[in-house]
Amino acid sequence: MSRSEEIAAIAARLVVEEGMEYAAAKRKAVKSTGESGRRIELPSNEEVEDAVREHITLFCADTQPGELQALREVAALWMQRLAEFRPHLSGAAWRGTATRWSAVHLDLYCDDPKAVEIMLINAGVNYDAGALARPGRGGGEPLNVLTLASPSQALGEPVTVHLLLHDRDDQRGALKPDTRGRSWRGDLAALQRLMETPA
Repeated sequence: MSRSEEIAAIAARLVVEEGMEYAAAKRKAVKSTGESGRRIELPSNEEVEDAVREHITLFCADTQPGELQALREVAALWMQRLAEFRPHLSGAAWRGTATRWSAVHLDLYCDDPKAVEIMLINAGVNYDAGALARPGRGGGEPLNVLTLASPSQALGEPVTVHLLLHDRDDQRGALKPDTRGRSWRGDLAALQRLMETPA
């Protein structure tokens, strides 16, 4: 096993068992090997995702499909509630690698990000506001993120939902595929097709 593959395997375990995001999992995996991130080539997100799928197959095959379905049900509910903001599901719940520890990531495309907050306030939904660096836009304006907890009867515990507030124009490039031709996100209709397809 190459060093990159070893890091991918360690990162995959952190993603599946602790719900870590890929970038943070890769950093922690590097530290656990005692290597400096500058001296080694990190695995790509696609390589980590392959390792995540392998880890799920080996250790979570009996529980993960039901947990994924539960997270997708939460996502579909919020996509319906937030339909005016053109929601797209991304992350592990979209890609099929989510477990009960994963958060649901919804990309919203709107002219006025404050409109999402107003909608949540009017609906009596508690949320936290934060920000993330925009991928591929070093030094640019951060991406506003609203985080809320949504109950899941199937899981018996709340699911963390991150609402990522994009400019409306960003939707044009939102459906670009990864290097293997798979989409990074999908709208409600695409999610419903996934949910109706046998695993």
